[in-house]
Amino acid sequence: MSDDEDEIAILECQFPGISSSAFAQAREKVLASGQSVLQSENGCIYEVFPDGRQVLVKRIEPPTVVELGCKITIR
Repeated sequence: MSDDEDEIAILECQFPGISSSAFAQAREKVLASGQSVLQSENGCIYEVFPDGRQVLVKRIEPPTVVELGCKITIR
C-alpha cells in the first residue's frame, strides 16, 4: 500500500469511535437542554426524556445483521 492508502485506512478505522463519541455528546447536550431524543432499541423506537423516562413510539423491524462483503436490497 502507498502512504496515502495507509493514511486513509487509519482514518477509516478511527471513524466509528469518533462518530460514536460525537453522537453521544450531541445526545447528552440535547437532554441537558430539556428536550427529548428518539432512540431505537430491540426493534422499537423510544422517546427518551431528560429524567430518563422512555415512552414507546413505534415497533419497527429489528436491525439487519450484515456480513462484510454481503449485498442487501433496501426496500
